[in-house]
Amino acid sequence: MKASPWNEQDLRRMESLGISPSEADRQLDLFKNPPPPISLVRPAVVGDGILRLSQAEVEAAERNYEEARRLGRLLKFVPASGAATRMFLALRQLLDKGMVHSRQLEAPSAGPEGAWALKLMEALPAMAFAEDLDSALRKRGLDLGEMLQRGEYGAIWETLITESGLDYSKKPKGLIKFHSHPGESRTSLEEHLAEAIQYVQDHQGLCKVHFTVAAGQVPAFEEIVGKARKNLEEKKQVRLEVGYSHQNPALDTLAVDLENQPFRNSRGELVFRPAGHGALLENLNELKGDIVYIKNIDNVAVGKYLEITVDWKKRLAGFLAGFQSELFGHMRVLKSPDATEGDLGAARLFAEQRLGFIPGREEGKPDRESLIEFLNRPIRVCGMVPNQGEPGGGPFWVRGADGRVALQIVESAQVDPLQPQQQALFKSGSHFNPVDLVCGLRDWEGKPFDLKRFADPSAVFISRKSMEGRELKALELPGLWNGSMAGWITLFVEVPLETFNPVKTVFDLLKPAHQT
Repeated sequence: MKASPWNEQDLRRMESLGISPSEADRQLDLFKNPPPPISLVRPAVVGDGILRLSQAEVEAAERNYEEARRLGRLLKFVPASGAATRMFLALRQLLDKGMVHSRQLEAPSAGPEGAWALKLMEALPAMAFAEDLDSALRKRGLDLGEMLQRGEYGAIWETLITESGLDYSKKPKGLIKFHSHPGESRTSLEEHLAEAIQYVQDHQGLCKVHFTVAAGQVPAFEEIVGKARKNLEEKKQVRLEVGYSHQNPALDTLAVDLENQPFRNSRGELVFRPAGHGALLENLNELKGDIVYIKNIDNVAVGKYLEITVDWKKRLAGFLAGFQSELFGHMRVLKSPDATEGDLGAARLFAEQRLGFIPGREEGKPDRESLIEFLNRPIRVCGMVPNQGEPGGGPFWVRGADGRVALQIVESAQVDPLQPQQQALFKSGSHFNPVDLVCGLRDWEGKPFDLKRFADPSAVFISRKSMEGRELKALELPGLWNGSMAGWITLFVEVPLETFNPVKTVFDLLKPAHQT
């Protein structure tokens, strides 16, 4: 009998997190025997996997959106637990190198980050967080204007990003002030609420938004939401219903050393790590929503960029509602004992023409049963923008373990680095995934799907990290819009590039989409 790798301390640690020893065994085996890389067939492009809506389709989607909104079917889901560490990483690195004066930043050795830092300092008085920064500096007996004039930025950056001041590099991104508006500045959290009321609220003015946050962050989020209520509810005649949830610690995953043995910290304890955004599938499942928007916390905009975004949010939800209406009609007929051969043929044609897949008689199932199984799944409509070289995933036709070819969102980490052909296919993609999803989470009878049934548990990510000066391997659960939705009905729709305005670094706030 195989000896267990777990001691009594390990078992107590697992029990405290809600992780079973069998699950820890499964994760350990995944490190030792990782699943094969994804098998790309070809990129999804306009006309072959990506839809470009015609004017008639846009108008139909807008009508369907209005009906879904009127019925109160809409909700917005925003993963918002991530800290702004990477957003301020360049400033942190320049600060650590002692490159904190304008003369140093102008030198070639400062690289492109130096040039961006100079632009940021030039624009700093107009940035949304400038007033808070100025106040924090004054508490230290420093004057922001004088330091900017002298080109001395060390104390400014230290006050902005470290515990001695605003501590922005450790704050959740949702609590960072992104945009200046007349008479106020707004965090990305507030901008998500302001955006949501333009396309989520129902005919009675109820606007439902849900944020996933780290444990202990709710009070800080509620404080900002309270401010937003005062600014938005009365002016816009809307009532915000804001919910929060945390990532379940029972979904944390085991870490191992480079020999695939359980990684232990300096106290000899097993190390479990947050398992990435794939763990949020459980949060989404618990919502039991109907039509749910999913969007990242840092992707917000102002001005014409916001207007374009709102238009396309409505169209994507309306397109999904219209598609659902057709699919549900076929499901009702297929489930009826009075269904004719003609009804069956119409449903088969819908599956073939709209979804690019012929339900498989080769499985030995009756045609009706096969169609019902194929059509009775959660649906996601994913906005896709033209690829501009951004790091991240994109839309592809992928061959699954069962041999079937289906549409999936693929990240670079899923592609075999030792297969040049697969790498070339990935790099040839025409479109990029901006995380602009609208999801249909209920079936034809209005019952919520159990979303966990449609995930691919083997589609994990293994990455290298470090802890206490030692390297380790970390396991991430199937990504929320990758393996966690692998079994969903997937529709890709081209959306304008103007709808994608993430703030990955503080320098992105200098772009037009973030300037009022």
